[in-house]
Amino acid sequence: MEYFQELDDKEELFKRIVPDTSAVIEGTISKIINENELNYPEIIIPEAVVAELEYQTNNGRIIGQNGLNELKYLQKLANEGKIAISFTGKRPTNYEISLSKKGEIDSIIRDLAKMEVATLLTCDKIQSEVAEAQNIPVIYEEQEDKSKIPLKIAKYFDHETMSIHLKENVPPMAKKGKPGSIDLVKIDTKPLSYDYLEKLAEDIIEKSSHDFKTYLEVDEDGATVVQSREYRISIAKPPFSEGMEITAVRPVAEVSLDEYKLSDKLMARLRDTAKGILISGSPGAGKSTFAQAVAKFFSEDLNKIVKTMESPRDLQVGDEITQYAPLSGDMEKTADILLLVRPDFTIYDELRKNHDFNIFADMRLAGVGMIGVVHATKPIDAIQRISARVDLGIIPSVVDTTIYIEDGEIKAVYETNFTVKVPSGMKEADLARPVIEVRDFESGELKNEIYTYGEQTIVMDVGLVQSSKKGNKAKKSSVDKIVEKEVLRAVKRVVPKASIKVSVESEDRVNIYLEEKFIPKIIGKKGKRIADLEKKVGISIGVEPIETLNREAFGENNRVSTEFEVPYEISKKHLSLNFGHEYIGSEFDVLANDEYLFTATVGKKGIIRMRKDLELADILFDAISMNFPIIARLRSN
Repeated sequence: MEYFQELDDKEELFKRIVPDTSAVIEGTISKIINENELNYPEIIIPEAVVAELEYQTNNGRIIGQNGLNELKYLQKLANEGKIAISFTGKRPTNYEISLSKKGEIDSIIRDLAKMEVATLLTCDKIQSEVAEAQNIPVIYEEQEDKSKIPLKIAKYFDHETMSIHLKENVPPMAKKGKPGSIDLVKIDTKPLSYDYLEKLAEDIIEKSSHDFKTYLEVDEDGATVVQSREYRISIAKPPFSEGMEITAVRPVAEVSLDEYKLSDKLMARLRDTAKGILISGSPGAGKSTFAQAVAKFFSEDLNKIVKTMESPRDLQVGDEITQYAPLSGDMEKTADILLLVRPDFTIYDELRKNHDFNIFADMRLAGVGMIGVVHATKPIDAIQRISARVDLGIIPSVVDTTIYIEDGEIKAVYETNFTVKVPSGMKEADLARPVIEVRDFESGELKNEIYTYGEQTIVMDVGLVQSSKKGNKAKKSSVDKIVEKEVLRAVKRVVPKASIKVSVESEDRVNIYLEEKFIPKIIGKKGKRIADLEKKVGISIGVEPIETLNREAFGENNRVSTEFEVPYEISKKHLSLNFGHEYIGSEFDVLANDEYLFTATVGKKGIIRMRKDLELADILFDAISMNFPIIARLRSN
């Protein structure tokens, strides 16, 4: 305990006390009262402290409730005649509370202590030093160093535990094992209570006040995320969740790159030429563990400067690797700082939204070596996701190596190259175009091709094209489906109200079927419009009345008008599905890759529109980037 000035009379020092918010939250007042025989001290609680505690509690912050509990205890002591307590001073505005981290509330409290001729009590070192500078009597109560005290939840972990899952009224559960062999096991049979979980949460929050390696990543109403050394902890409570829940995740072991037994060829690529790397795999596959091993390899073995961009910061890396969070909540601001720092490599964990992929691409094009971690269910998925978000021509400059992890092991490594050629499955020389080739790194086998067809970016599985050539010709090839989709989109723009079917008849001809009244509009004056369409899509187009169409030829069991691929348009802010005016007011199920997404009613202009920042729009963008058709299915009344 430090004092502003030497006072012989201890009783005089504690006669009138004005505590700040830190002293109330830490329980310092009750501690001083209990440890010293004080003669009816007067505790003056600033209204600014009450307002800040109320604000924190209303926003679901546990420390706010801790402070309110301290005030209730002081009221109890006052009722017992042991102390005098009063609440006074200015109540801060919401604006001043929002600026509390910049010292607004502390300033109000110091002014009150000076006006009341009282001693300021604080656990904040800076607050005490400012008070000294302003000639205000101050008691600085330095808190006990609790940084080495293990978290109470640590008792649920053993050497095999990857994560624990604690929820009120449910027995504690844990995931044990390693990537590829994980079991969910019950730790105890006794259900956990809300009060018990709240005490665990308080212990976690308190740790962030004492341990510089423990910090709040998210602190919102009902949701708190804490990174405490090796533990990433999520705390959820009402109203965010229906019950109190704590989830803690921890890496099982640190893995060296040597343990993955990489080929000499791949090791040479990582050492010499790989500058844009995507590490992909499904959740729990071991992506982050491999990313940590790569970071260690670059930092220690190659003597490179390595940084990370994470939210939350949960990669387990050495002290020489600095981990950055979103600056002011924005990862783009973090990227701006890193471009000034100029690291050799930066790990971006993880890429999810358009924003993330764009930042990754910008940093790579600026010359920073980038390693991105991406969720994917098959090797090509990571490249498909980035191809939908950056210009096609820069993909090889942004991503040169893709590593797919499954069950903790490397299952595939792809490299990307740029060329100009006729894509696989197409024949005519005038269809030659820029193509990104995706090849198996070890064998050189061509796996996928990425190119534009019309206004669409295509990610073609070359294996499917080759198998369709050898197989049953009655079955549509992947290229046929792409051609049909692009022709349908082009024709729908001319006659959005028409019901249209498309059929590839040969390598150089496609037929479109639509209502006879729309045919003249498609043909255009002297055949100009149909000629323009043929030039745009690169294939000859025949036009026939839909009434002549044998529905069985399409294998759709007379569902031509009830289920169809729906064209879409992408604007600056919206993704629009264009159904045509004949379906206004109709209700449709929308599917992608035969999976149901949502049900909606067609609006007044014959469209269903959604904002691009919605999660549902992200799902549709992923489907589009993977060349999955968006299917509309009319709901029967």
